[in-house]
Amino acid sequence: MNSDQLEQCHEALEKLKQELSEEISSLEQSARPVVLDQQAVGRVSRGDALQQQNMALANLQQCHQRMHEVLHAEQKIDEADYGYCESCDALISPPRLLARPDSRLCLNCQSATEQKN
Repeated sequence: MNSDQLEQCHEALEKLKQELSEEISSLEQSARPVVLDQQAVGRVSRGDALQQQNMALANLQQCHQRMHEVLHAEQKIDEADYGYCESCDALISPPRLLARPDSRLCLNCQSATEQKN
């Protein structure tokens, strides 16, 4: 990976980190405990509110996990260890890193992992 590609990946990670921060902030508001006035809202509305809260919590968890991956990738850039597969130590292709800059695995190892699951 050349220095221009590394810089592009770093910029993509920064952009992704910003987007995830905004998404987390929004989801944290949506995931707040549901407080409903029993007399003003019917059972269906309460159920809908609880379902939306649960979806927001699940999305929030996914965003936190992705943020963890982005921070891990940034750490690997700082340690000059970015772009190597954590399973087989092969170089991860630059197009893959540009598309998904927080990738930990090369395409072959990622495919093998997904097939196991």
